Amino acid sequence: MATAEHNTPVTGLILAGGRSSRMGRDKAQLRWQGLTMLEHMRRQLAQAGARPVLVSGDRDGAIADRWPHAGPIGALTSVADALDDAELLIVPVDMPRLSAALLARLAANERAAAVHYADHVLPLRLRLDETTRQVLRALMARPPRERRLRALVQALHGVALPVPVDARPQLANANTPEQWQEMCA
Repeated sequence: MATAEHNTPVTGLILAGGRSSRMGRDKAQLRWQGLTMLEHMRRQLAQAGARPVLVSGDRDGAIADRWPHAGPIGALTSVADALDDAELLIVPVDMPRLSAALLARLAANERAAAVHYADHVLPLRLRLDETTRQVLRALMARPPRERRLRALVQALHGVALPVPVDARPQLANANTPEQWQEMCA
């Protein structure tokens, strides 16, 4: 079991509020290694040292999206309104190969308000504070096409960690039935 070695506790957050329209069914309920993707991602975050692990989306016990269909920025703005200041370790629900070890590396990195892997905005370590809340509110005021996680990371002067060569497959999303079948093969 990989655990994070960091000073500041991190709260895990699974983004599970999408429509799964390209998949054709709820990605959070897909089965991976005997668990639903929601359960699998919860376990990966916990093994990486995240406590507690929360879920964003319209699900039982989750932080509801106040701006349905506003994407990850809408979800994070809803989370920011619901939580006190915190260090978040954020994952999408559709990254089945993501390991606890790769997450622990992000969890341990406290260099910036936003830390991610190069060429990938998720997973993301995000410092939730008043500065981040202001950036999120400003992004929500933009047209939908401009509400991007990349814009959030850029505004917070995010740090991009290099992706270990052997870890690249871990950062693949499953958005379509074909991608899911390929990952399960």
